[in-house]
Formats: sequence, C-alpha cells, structure tokens
Amino acid sequence: MAVFFHEEDLPGDVFAPGAAIAVDTETMGLITARDRLCLVQLSDGLGDEHLVRFGPGSDYAAPVLRAVLADPGRVKLYHFGRFDIAAIRHYLGVVAAPVYCTKIASRLVRTYTDRHGLKELVRELLGQDISKQQQSSDWGGPDLSEAQRDYAASDVRYLHRLREELDRRLVREGRTALAQACFDFLPARAELDLAGWPETDIFAHV
Repeated sequence: MAVFFHEEDLPGDVFAPGAAIAVDTETMGLITARDRLCLVQLSDGLGDEHLVRFGPGSDYAAPVLRAVLADPGRVKLYHFGRFDIAAIRHYLGVVAAPVYCTKIASRLVRTYTDRHGLKELVRELLGQDISKQQQSSDWGGPDLSEAQRDYAASDVRYLHRLREELDRRLVREGRTALAQACFDFLPARAELDLAGWPETDIFAHV
C-alpha cells in the first residue's frame, strides 16, 4: 500500500479503464463557493491512494483528473457524495458520476442507528479503526503533514470494501433499486446546492 502525492493533476494511466474509483475532497470549509477545493483523493481499491493538491490561485485545469471523474463508464464511490460532487462540479467543471454513496446506503440499511459517519461504518462493517483527528485541519497550507496525507488517503481507502458489504445488506433488505435511484439523483441534489437551495426541500408541501 502506498500514498502518491501529485500537484495540480494526476499523471496519465494511473487507473485501469472502467475501474470504480473511490473519491473524496478536502476544502477550506463547508461553503463550496467560498471555501476553495484543496485536495482530491482517489483509490481504485487495489491498495494505493492518489492525492491531487491544488494551490491558491489554481485554474483547476487538471485534464487527466477531470477525464477520470467525468468518465460515464466509471462508477465513483463517495461517503456523503453530495458535498464532493458539488465541490468537483464548482471547481473542476465536471459532473463526477455515475455515483455510489456509502452514507446513503448506510442510512437505508443501518436503520438501527443514527451513526453513519465513515469512522463508524469502517469500525462496524470492517472491524478497523480510523482516525478523524485531521478532519478540521488547514488543507490550504504550503505543506501537508504526513498525518494529513494519511487521513486524506484513509477517506478513500475503505470505500470499495464498504460498498461490497453495503450491497449485500441492500439486497437482503430489498432496497437495492431504491438506493440506486438515490445515487442517480445525487448530481441533481448537488446542483440544487450550488444553485441556492442547500437547505430547502423543494419536494415539501410548504
């Protein structure tokens, strides 16, 4: 297992064609238009993680990364994909779909708990502990510490294995089709966030 660090774009031919890719982002905060995209993390589930950092004033050109994210033949795995899809759409200008979101899948099958964070999912489903200590650190600094890099990599390290277990539970509970419909809607939900409806339920009666 290795963590590879890149500036401004991926090198070519990092991932096999069609392989599902786990994706996560780190930003300066939670308001997408204000808080710039600093890091995109990716993994194909085979043991390595790739981190792509963007500096202040970046033009986010990143042609290789954008092609991977926009590839319609490649599923992108997220945990709380709504946020990451919006950040990628806003800064990189591509819709990073088709989508699988482990948080949505967890909410559909783990109805016995209200704890759907990545740390809790990895602990319960995979029997491993991950640290979230660097979650609120400064991702825009000139250098990322080894702790930051390992934290960022861990956010994509387990998503393929989580998907396998969550898929089994979705089948067991008869909710696979419902989950897929939710995944398919996520890019539109992200567009609503970007367009000014982050908290409004447009489907509500009032």
